Amino acid sequence: MHSVRRFSIVLFFAALASPFVRPALGQTHDREHFRNAEVVYDWVTNRRDEKLRTFVTHPKTMPGKVPTIFFVGWLSCDSMEYPDANTRDGFGIFLRRLIDESGYATVRMDKPGVSESQGQCSKADFQSEIEGWQAAFDSLGKYKFIDQDRIFVVGLSNGGGFSPLAAREHPVRGFVSAGSWGRTWYEHMLELERRRLTSEGKSPAEINASVKAFADFYNFYLIKGMTPGQVISQHPEWKALWYDEPDGQYGRPAAFYQQLQALNLGEVWQSVTAPVLVIRGGADDIMSRADSESIARIVNQVHPGRAHYMEIEGMVHGFTVSGKFYDPLVPTVLEWMKQQLSRGTEVALDAAAVGFTSLFAGSTPETASTTAFRCAGVVPQHPPTIRTP
Repeated sequence: MHSVRRFSIVLFFAALASPFVRPALGQTHDREHFRNAEVVYDWVTNRRDEKLRTFVTHPKTMPGKVPTIFFVGWLSCDSMEYPDANTRDGFGIFLRRLIDESGYATVRMDKPGVSESQGQCSKADFQSEIEGWQAAFDSLGKYKFIDQDRIFVVGLSNGGGFSPLAAREHPVRGFVSAGSWGRTWYEHMLELERRRLTSEGKSPAEINASVKAFADFYNFYLIKGMTPGQVISQHPEWKALWYDEPDGQYGRPAAFYQQLQALNLGEVWQSVTAPVLVIRGGADDIMSRADSESIARIVNQVHPGRAHYMEIEGMVHGFTVSGKFYDPLVPTVLEWMKQQLSRGTEVALDAAAVGFTSLFAGSTPETASTTAFRCAGVVPQHPPTIRTP
C-alpha cells in the first residue's frame, strides 16, 4: 500500500518517521498487471553490492524494438511498483497510464531498502541511490525490445532534478522533469520553510525571524555537514524550530541531503543537449515555480529554445486538480515525446556527459536570462496555463 509520496504532506506536519513493513528479498506479494504491457522483474546491483529490484515493461502486441521511458523516482521510501490498478495516488496513476497507453517499454527501480531491494532506506545516502539509478540505466542494453536510440527519461519530484546523472553518457532523446528542482537544496529548503511557516498561520514577524534562524541552521546542516541534532546541541535556541529527527529529515539521513546540496545542478543541466520538458502544477506547495523553472532557464541559457516550461493551473505536487488526477497530463507528455521522435536524427541525443563525482562542487546554479518557454503543438483537452518566466 502506497503512502503519500515524495516528501509532500510531511513537510507541513512534523516528521516523517513512521516505520513501514516491507517483504523480505524474494518474498511473494501482489504484482502489477496491465492490459497492454508485460512486466519483467529483474535486478541490478549498486557499488555496495545491494541487489535492487527493477520493473521493466514492454508492449504485448508490438514486436521489435520500441521507444522506452526510464523513470527516476522521488525522495521518499515508497515503491515504484503499483499493483493496484485503481490506485488514487497521482504518481501511480501517471506511471500506470504511461505504461499502458504509450506503446513504449518502461523501466523503474526501487531504491535501496524499498520493498524487495536490499539495504535500509532510512540510512541510505544519495550516492548509494544514484549508483542504483545508473546501474539500472546501464542494464537497458540487455533487453532486445529496447531501442537504445529512442530513450526518454522522466524524473518525478526529487528525481527530476538529478535525472541526467542516471543516464550519464548514454543517448537520451528527451528529458521530462515533473514537479522538480534545479537550484541548490539550501535555496529550496529556505523557500519551503517560509511557505510552511506561512501555512501554519505564523505572524510576519515570526516568519522572518524563523527564516533568518533557518538560514544559519541549514548552513550548518547542509553545507558544513552537521546533523540537525548536532546543530541544535550547539545552538539550543533553535530547538523549537526543528520538527524532525536529530539524524535526518523526511525519513532519509542527513548525509542524503548534504549530498543533494553538494550537487551542482547548473553544471548537470547545462550539459544536457537533448530536449527538455519541465512540468509544474500551479498549486504545487512542495516544489516552487523558482525550483522547477530553473531547469528550463539553465538549459535555454546554453541551448536556446531546447527546454519548455509548462505550468498547469490548479495542479498540486501529486498531479491532481481539485482532488482528481489531471487526465490531460499523460497525452500531453506522450504528444511531446512523439514530437521529439518525429524530429529525427537532427535532435542531439546525448545526455549530460559529466562525471558524477565532479558535480559535488558546492556551487550554485548559473543564473539565466529571461526566456519564454512554450510547449508548442501540445494541445490537451484542458490546456495548461503557459507562463512567461
